[in-house]
Amino acid sequence: MASSVRAKRVTDPLNEKVKAQLIGHQLSYVSSGSEYSAAAVDDDSPSLSELVHDFLEHELSQAQPPGYDSDSERVDTVADSTELIEDILKSTANGNVDLYRNLLLTHVLKAMEVFSRLRQQKSVFRRQVMSLLRELGHNAAICKTKWSSSGGLTAGNYEYIDVVQSDSYTSTQNRYFVDLDFAAEFEIARPTSAYTRLSTTLPRVYVGKGEELKRIVKVTCDAAKKSLKSKDLTLPPWRKNRYMQNKWFGPYKRTVNPIPAASLSPAAGPSVSNGVKCRCIGFDDGVNGRLFVRTSFCKGN
Repeated sequence: MASSVRAKRVTDPLNEKVKAQLIGHQLSYVSSGSEYSAAAVDDDSPSLSELVHDFLEHELSQAQPPGYDSDSERVDTVADSTELIEDILKSTANGNVDLYRNLLLTHVLKAMEVFSRLRQQKSVFRRQVMSLLRELGHNAAICKTKWSSSGGLTAGNYEYIDVVQSDSYTSTQNRYFVDLDFAAEFEIARPTSAYTRLSTTLPRVYVGKGEELKRIVKVTCDAAKKSLKSKDLTLPPWRKNRYMQNKWFGPYKRTVNPIPAASLSPAAGPSVSNGVKCRCIGFDDGVNGRLFVRTSFCKGN
């Protein structure tokens, strides 16, 4: 006798749960400063088909028996993810592929060295690096994303630096993402040895375009999910691909204010200004054909 139950197809009408998830991805927020959608410069937000695929994949994984995947399959998949990330990074780090990106990375690393004593004050540290990049001629700013909880998406917020390069020859703009502690965003509990190896391939400091960033985030989140499952642990909502993608590709506010709002109060002032000294640092690289040489920068004790 033919079964009366048929498998759910992608072409079936979307139920309310799916609609809620899709609507949740569209959330934005209103705040001071300039506000942008994720597609303001790059069109890298997850597409409708990707969101539907993620939902169906989740439904399928919930219906599978506990022993569906073997341990060897999981390890091999994470190992494959490591190779994928290595290939992505090799293609972007290859000399002469993106000369501006290479110059920007050099300036970011030098700026991080100058303000290394402020690392524990993450917001202050990030803004000081941003300000120095601006002094060096880069169109850098702090980007603040924030989203509400809806349709299975956990509320969250994030900050990173972006740099917009204008190409006078082609009249186009390229947006670069700068994350000063990128690899730390993918740490998980009790990682497998395969996931630990993958983590070591992630750049501690990320400087690059949105397309490669989106691929790295997706591959790493998939690997994290498999690593946790092999340890009989549940993937926390703040490590899911959709949540992680929102950190860099959600609607954002862009500001060039060098001082965090929380540091504007009198009580917060001494932590930024006390114990500051200057030292000489030379920069011999140029941006857009201009040469920048700095003779001194301030550094915290």
